[in-house]
Amino acid sequence: MFGKKLPAAVLWDMDGTLVDSEHYWLSSEKSLAAEHQEVWSAQDGLDLVGMSLYESSKIIKQKIGSDLEPEQIIQRLTDSVVAKLAVSIPWRPGAQELLLELKKHKIKTALVTMSMSRMANQVVDQIPFQAFDVVVAGDDVVNGKPDPEAYLRATELLGVNPADCIAFEDSLTGLRSAEAAGTIAIGIPNIIPIPQKAGRIIWPTLEGVRVSDLRKLFR
Repeated sequence: MFGKKLPAAVLWDMDGTLVDSEHYWLSSEKSLAAEHQEVWSAQDGLDLVGMSLYESSKIIKQKIGSDLEPEQIIQRLTDSVVAKLAVSIPWRPGAQELLLELKKHKIKTALVTMSMSRMANQVVDQIPFQAFDVVVAGDDVVNGKPDPEAYLRATELLGVNPADCIAFEDSLTGLRSAEAAGTIAIGIPNIIPIPQKAGRIIWPTLEGVRVSDLRKLFR
């Protein structure tokens, strides 16, 4: 039997969860490294998945020996990814369909991303309906994922209890953030695996997921 309770809100990561943009980041990081006559491997990029841009830019600066400040690296990478998204936004399977169903059930939604606000808003603006009630981006918080600040900020803005919310994440870093915030956190692995542990929820995809599936989490 399905649970009778609906989530108070559903919180979404963006890169790798809502949109399949991680390869855009990897490509942009590789290009920046090449400008510095350095090699940026696929593993170098994967190591940064889910991390805040502020932290990852410090790592990039050190690895490629750049004279750019971390804030400049963030802007360079963001400009590059924004340009790629302007050409094509690769949506993750099932994401828009589930968002639309959430709206039909009047369930609150938030986008919780470590990307900059301008990128988040660019993606949100391309969804053909009002998908999100709140957007919390990397430049809206002091502490990036895996710190729970971004998710706690989103639930505060929505006026809901984190324990009554579901969060979707594609990376371990992001999932740890959602878990620490006290949400029902669900990992949807994309380009990197998420390790299992007791009590952790991992789904293979959002394709075909409906509100009835979310009710089951509140038995």
